[in-house]
Amino acid sequence: MKEKELKQMTIPAQRLMARCAGEEKRVGTRTVFVGNHPVSETEAYPAQRFCDNRIVSSKYTLWNFLPKNLFEQFRRIANFYFLIIFLVQVTVDTPTSPVTSGLPLFFVITVTAIKQGYEDWLRHRADNEVNKSTVYIIENAKRVRKESEKIKVGDVVEVQADETFPCDLILLSSGTSDGTCYVTTASLDGESNCKTHYAVHDTIALCTAESIDTLRATIECEQPQPDLYKFVGRINIYSNSLEAVARSLGPENLLLKGATLKNTKKIYGVAVYTGMETKMALNYQGKSQKRSAVEKSINAFLIVYLFILLTKAAVCTTLKYVWQSNPYNDEPWYNQKTQKERETLKVLKMFTDFLSFMVLFNFIIPVSMYVTVEMQKFLGSFFISWDKDFYDEEINEGALVNTSDLNEELGQVDYVFTDKTGTLTENSMEFIECSIDGCKYNGVTEEVDGLSQTDGPLTHFAKAVKDREELFLRALCLCHTVEMKTNDTVDGATESAEFTYVSSSPDEIALVKGAKKFGFTFLGTRNGHMRVENQRKEIEEYELLHTLHFDSVRRRMSVIVKTQIGEIYLFCKGADSAVFPRVPVDEIEPTKRHVEHSAMDGYRTLCVAFKKITPDDYEKINRQLVEVKLALQDREEKMEKVFDDIETNMNLIGATAVEDKLQDQAAETIDALHAAGLKVWVLTGDKMETAKSTCYACRLFQTGTELLELTTKSIEECERKEDRLHELLIEYRKKLLREFPKSTIRSHKKAWTDQEYGLIIDGSTLSLILNSSQDSSSNNYKSIFLQICMKCTAVLCCRMAPLQKAQIVRMVKNLKGSPITLSIGDGANDVSMILESHVGIGIKGKEGRQAARNSDYSVPKFKHLKKLLLAHGHLYYVRIAHLVQYFFYKNLCFILPQFLYQFFCGFSQQPLYDAAYLTMYNICFTSLPILAYSLLEQHINIDTLTSEPRLYMNISGNAMLQLGPFLYWTFLAAFEGTVFFFGTYFLFQTSSLEDNGKVYGNWTFGTIVFTVLVFTVTLKLALDTRFWTWINHFVIWGSLAFYVFFSFFWGGIIWPFLKQQRMYFVFAQMLSSVSTWLAIVFLIFISLFPEILLIVLKNVRRRSARRNLSCRRASDSLSARPSVRPLLLRTFSDESNML
Repeated sequence: MKEKELKQMTIPAQRLMARCAGEEKRVGTRTVFVGNHPVSETEAYPAQRFCDNRIVSSKYTLWNFLPKNLFEQFRRIANFYFLIIFLVQVTVDTPTSPVTSGLPLFFVITVTAIKQGYEDWLRHRADNEVNKSTVYIIENAKRVRKESEKIKVGDVVEVQADETFPCDLILLSSGTSDGTCYVTTASLDGESNCKTHYAVHDTIALCTAESIDTLRATIECEQPQPDLYKFVGRINIYSNSLEAVARSLGPENLLLKGATLKNTKKIYGVAVYTGMETKMALNYQGKSQKRSAVEKSINAFLIVYLFILLTKAAVCTTLKYVWQSNPYNDEPWYNQKTQKERETLKVLKMFTDFLSFMVLFNFIIPVSMYVTVEMQKFLGSFFISWDKDFYDEEINEGALVNTSDLNEELGQVDYVFTDKTGTLTENSMEFIECSIDGCKYNGVTEEVDGLSQTDGPLTHFAKAVKDREELFLRALCLCHTVEMKTNDTVDGATESAEFTYVSSSPDEIALVKGAKKFGFTFLGTRNGHMRVENQRKEIEEYELLHTLHFDSVRRRMSVIVKTQIGEIYLFCKGADSAVFPRVPVDEIEPTKRHVEHSAMDGYRTLCVAFKKITPDDYEKINRQLVEVKLALQDREEKMEKVFDDIETNMNLIGATAVEDKLQDQAAETIDALHAAGLKVWVLTGDKMETAKSTCYACRLFQTGTELLELTTKSIEECERKEDRLHELLIEYRKKLLREFPKSTIRSHKKAWTDQEYGLIIDGSTLSLILNSSQDSSSNNYKSIFLQICMKCTAVLCCRMAPLQKAQIVRMVKNLKGSPITLSIGDGANDVSMILESHVGIGIKGKEGRQAARNSDYSVPKFKHLKKLLLAHGHLYYVRIAHLVQYFFYKNLCFILPQFLYQFFCGFSQQPLYDAAYLTMYNICFTSLPILAYSLLEQHINIDTLTSEPRLYMNISGNAMLQLGPFLYWTFLAAFEGTVFFFGTYFLFQTSSLEDNGKVYGNWTFGTIVFTVLVFTVTLKLALDTRFWTWINHFVIWGSLAFYVFFSFFWGGIIWPFLKQQRMYFVFAQMLSSVSTWLAIVFLIFISLFPEILLIVLKNVRRRSARRNLSCRRASDSLSARPSVRPLLLRTFSDESNML
C-alpha cells in the first residue's frame, strides 16, 4: 500500500499490516480490489495489470501454424535428415529425382501437420465455447450480462445453481443463510462428491446485487500456482471509518474454474485468478515425457543403418575411382568430359559423388516408419478403452489411456510398486471394534445403555467408565470433517430425517457411523455449531472454534470445540506413532496392546486423545491460529509449528479399528504377476502389522515365505542403530547369496528355488539407508540393501511418506540393467511414485482422482492390471517390435539390390528402380499390411495369455529387439536382397527372353527385381500373421493388387497419356514372357524358403511344448502349494520362519 493510505488506516489495521511485515513487497503476492472499487474515494485508483479471462489451450494460430509446425517437425532427426537429402538432390546432380525423397517427406510432414492442425482446431473450438459463454457481473449494483472472456480480476460474479465457475473466485456470499455452498470438481480432479465451501462471516449477509456493490475490501493472496488444493490469502474489509477487519482465506474459500455449483441457488464471488492464470489452466501443462524401451531401440537401429548407409556410399565412391583409374573407364571415346568437368577439383568431385551415393541409398532409412509407429500407438490405445473387461458397473467407467506412447512398455515391466489402501483393498471402511481405557469393545451393541463387550477386567468404577465411554464417542462425533446431506428441505436435520454422510476420507465416515451404532449420532453443522444426538436422545451443540486439518506429515487431525456450558476441549485422532508421544507414558500400554492386536488382524487403527483447555490458554491459542492463518508467506510451515505446539499434553482415551476389505481378485492378480516373473513391492503408509496381514491375505507373502525384517523394532536392540542395521544387512545378504549365487535382474525370473524370501522395511529404516553417513562402515548400505531386494520375491515398505515412495522407485530404476518399473495407486500420496516410474497407473478410487489424472493409464480396479499387462502389454510389445524389425528388413531388401547393381554399371549411380517405385514403395505398396498387422495381430489367444502368465517372460527384457533378432532380420534381408538381384541377373544371362528375339533393358531388369521384392516382403508378413481378419486379407492382397494395377497404369496401359515416360509398356511386356513368370515365382519361393522351413520347425517344437505343458499341469495339480489360511484364523506369534 501507499504511505498515505497507511497513515489513514486505524491502529488495528496498522497492527495487522505489521504482523505480516514485508509480505506486501513480495513478488509472490497480489492485491485485488473487490468490485474494482478503491477502498477510499480520496485515493487514486491503482491501475491493475492482470491477464484477461480468455482460455487459450491451442498451440497455433492461423498465421503461425505453418512456420511453427514445420519447425517442430524438422526438430525430429529423421525428418531433418530427409530434408537434407532432398536439398542435396535439388542442388547436386544426383542420379534420382528430388521427387523420390521429397514426396515421401512431404507425405509424412503433411499427414502429421493435418493431424496436429485438426487437433488444434478442436482446441480452438473448445476455447471459443468457454470464452464466449454468458456470465453476469455486478456493476453499479446491477447484473450486467457479459462474455466470459471479458471478466477482469476484481469483478464480482454471480453464478447460478448447476453453472460452472468462469474463473477462480473467492466466495463472498451464497443463497444459504450460513454462507456455504456445495461444489463438485469432477472436471478438475474427477471427484464426484460434493465439497463444501465457505464465505467469511463478515460478507455472508451480502446476498443481493445492491448490498454486494457496497462492499469495500481488498484481497491479498499468493500469485497463481497450479496446486488445486492449496490457497493462501486474506481479505481486508473496510467500514466507513476505514477500519480494516482482516480474515484469513484458504482453499475452503476458493471456487475453482471448471467446478460446478450444486444444491445452492446462487453465489457471489470475486475473481482473483482469470484466464491462463486459473488453477485449471495452470494444470494444462503436460507431465514430463516418458520414452519407451522400443523408442530407444529404434534410435539404436537407426544409428546402425545410418552406419551401413555411410559405409555403402564410401565403398561405392572408393570403388568408382578405383575403376576410373583406367583412362578408358574414366573417359571412354563415346562419353568425353566437358571442359568444366576436367577443371573441377577431384576432392570436390569425390564429395559430390559421395553425396550422390548417399541419395541413391538413402531409402535404407525408413522415414515413413515414424508415421506408422505413431498411428499404431494412437489407434492401438483405443483397444484398452474399448475393452469391456475393464468396465466397472459401480463407477460406470472403464479404462482410460492418458498417453499412447507407452503401450508397448506394458509388456516389459520388471517391477510393480503398488499402494495398499484403495489399491489392494476396497477403501470401503467398516467400524469393527474400539478400545477405551484398555477395555475392548466390538462394533455391535445389544443394549443402548453402555457398550456390550469388554476384554479383561474393568479398571474403573462403573460411572467413570460410562463417562469415558461417552467422552470417547463424543470425540468420534466431533473430530472429523464429515458433512451431512439430508433429504429434508428444512435447514438442518431432525431425528427422523434420512441423511447420508459425505467426506473425502472413508475412515471418518466409518468412525462417525461406528459412534452412531453406540447411540451417539452426528446431526451435522449449522451456523458453526456441531450437533450431536446422545444415547438419551438429547441434542448437544458444540461451537466449532478451530479445525486443525490432517496432513501426511503430522498424521493426525484435531478440533477445538466449546460446550454449551462454556468448557473448551481439544479432540485429536491420528496414527499411534503420531499420538503416543503426546500423551502420558502410563496411559499408552493398555491401548497399545489392543492397537497391535487389531493391526495383526489386518485392521486400520487410529488413536483418540483429548485435553481440556482453560479460557486463558485458549486466548493464546486463538491468537496464534488467527495470526498464522493471516500469513501469506510460509503459511503451511507456520501453521504446522503452531499445530505441533497445541497438540501436546493430551490424555489418551482409546483407539479404533476399522476394516478395509481386500479388493476382488487382488490375490489372484498378485499370483499371476509373480508367475509372470514380475517382482511386486507394496509401498504403504500403514502400520507394519496391518500391512503384513494384508500382504498375506493377497498372497504377496506365502505361508512358506521367509521374512527378513529391517524395521525400527529390529534395529532398536542396539544403542547405535547404524551398527545393528549394518549387521542385519550383512547377515541377510550372506543368507541370500547362498541361495542365489549368481542371479541377475533378468535371470531372477527363472531362478527361483523352493524357498521364497520376502523383505519388510519401514520408512525410518529406509531413511537410515538412503541418508547414511559416509564413514567406511555405512557408505555401502544402499548397495547391500539393493542386493537383498533383488533376491526377494516380494518387498513390503510400510510407514512410507509420499516422497519415500518416489525414492524407492527411483532407486530401482537406476539398478544395473535399467529394469522397467510400474507404479499403481489411487490417492494423491501415490502421485509422486506414479510420475517417477516408467509406467504410471491410477486407480479410479475413493480417495479422489489425483492419481488417475497424473497417470499414463487409469483402470477402475487392481484386478484389471492382470489383463492390462499379460494380454494388452504382451500383444502391444510383440506388434510394435515386429513392426520396427519389419520396416528395417523391407528397406534393406529394397536397397541392397540397388547397391549390388552399382558393381555392374561402373558405379555410375544409375538407379535400378524407376522414380515412381522409389517414391511409392514405403508410402503405398508396403505400408498398410504392416499397419494392420501391428493393430490386429494376436500370435497367442488373449485368454491363453491371461491364463498362462509364464508367457510374459518370453518377451521380457526387450527380447524381440535385442541384437540376436536384429541380426536375424538383417541377415534375412541380406539373403533375400541377394536372391532378388542375382536371381534376376542369371535370368538375364539368356540373350533374349521373348520368342521374337527382343532384348530386355535395364528398366525391365529393375522392374522384375522390384516385383519379386514387393511380393516377397508382403507374403513374408502374411506368413507371420497368426490372427487373420477380413482387414488383413483386404490390405495384404489389396496391396499386391494395387501394385499390379499401378504398374499397368504407370506403363501406359490403363492411362495412355503416359506414353512419353521411360516405363511405357515395360511391365506389360515383361509379363508376356513365360520365363519371367516362372523366374518371379521361383525367386519368391527361394526367398521365403528359410522362413517356411523355420515355421515348420517351430510348429514341431510347439506341439512338443504343448505335450510337456500338459504333463506339467498334471504334476502341478498334484503338488500345488498349500492355500493360505483365512486372515482371521492366522496369528503371527507362532511364525517360526521369522528372522
